[in-house]
Amino acid sequence: MAALNVIVEKLVVFWRGNIVRNHFQWIFVLFSVVGSFLKEMDLVPQTYFSSSRNALNVYFVKVSWGWTLLLLTPFLLISNSSFNRSVTFLGRRLLSLVVATAVWYICTETFLYIEDMTSSCFETHAMDVVKKEFTSKISCRRAGFHWLGHDISGHSFILAYSALLIKEETSPMDSLQTAKLSALPRMVLNLLYVALNLIVTIWVWMFACTSVYFHDPLHKFEGTACGLLGWYLTYRVWYKIPLSPGLPPLPPPKEEKQHD
Repeated sequence: MAALNVIVEKLVVFWRGNIVRNHFQWIFVLFSVVGSFLKEMDLVPQTYFSSSRNALNVYFVKVSWGWTLLLLTPFLLISNSSFNRSVTFLGRRLLSLVVATAVWYICTETFLYIEDMTSSCFETHAMDVVKKEFTSKISCRRAGFHWLGHDISGHSFILAYSALLIKEETSPMDSLQTAKLSALPRMVLNLLYVALNLIVTIWVWMFACTSVYFHDPLHKFEGTACGLLGWYLTYRVWYKIPLSPGLPPLPPPKEEKQHD
């Protein structure tokens, strides 16, 4: 328990820093640009993570939204109830996850639609021979061919968006270090916080791997831009006005000391 508290304190201090807190989003732009350059120049050797069958991709990235919601929902409930147990307040905070899920769904479905509308089945990656008899990705790939078109990077989108969402929703943890919580909720909250930080680490690492091993530069930039735009329009624009789920709660301002 003591070790867990130490880990949580170190993570809170890390996220409290102005550079990390205010500029975390730019790491995805940097990785996308640098990773794309390294990929196009063929400067990165093939590794375990250059295969889409690596364990992190199969068991985490492929179901990344599920992992994000699985850990973030109970964290959001416990942490926000420490500030305000009102059903209305908690409902509004949970609505932020509904909005995030809507952003995820709309973007991923739009990416798939664009890919279907612009793709064809080719015999090789050189795109020299079209196999017109195959009109869907599934039938094309089952036949051993290549379904190629405008494939916006869903990985770049969801990994950037999920990491930024977790960063925003776990920000109250700094205030909760001094909150009066009983032992069990405190332990559960700490475990969830550590798990969410671990997931963010995985998302950032796999974003970097996507940048250096997969997709064309334009497709990665588009996916990254959609992730950053989804985060910015909600947490930096919409959530600051009354008719919205609202931002994660901030600690009450400290009262000034009264002098005689």
